[in-house]
Amino acid sequence: MDEQVQISVMLAVPDAPAAAEWYARALGAVELWNLGSVIGLSVGGAAFFLGEPGNNGWATPEAVGLPTVRVEVFVDHPDTFIQRAVDAGADPRKDPVRTHAMPWGPHRQGTFLDPFGHLWFVGDKSPLLPHQGG
Repeated sequence: MDEQVQISVMLAVPDAPAAAEWYARALGAVELWNLGSVIGLSVGGAAFFLGEPGNNGWATPEAVGLPTVRVEVFVDHPDTFIQRAVDAGADPRKDPVRTHAMPWGPHRQGTFLDPFGHLWFVGDKSPLLPHQGG
């Protein structure tokens, strides 16, 4: 298959406009489009979406009582990305940024929990390349 594929997520939030405002401040998200209860955003060219569940088979982390998605972000400077989110109110307590020993070499990664209950793993780009034995 020669087709270019992009995969994205839609995060369940109770108030899409308020969440979009937080993601803009915390992650530098740019609005792609806005339907009110569903909003398209982009961070560094990576699109993701926010939606207010309406009894249609999905729910917010608050309604379920735990994170409903693990968002993976790959950047050049994970410490800076996470600190910006923490400065805007994200909870850094899950797993602080540290260097992990991986089969392909060091991988710097940490996590934060956003105010809407979504778990974000932010690391360097090393896992995006093919590696032998791992």
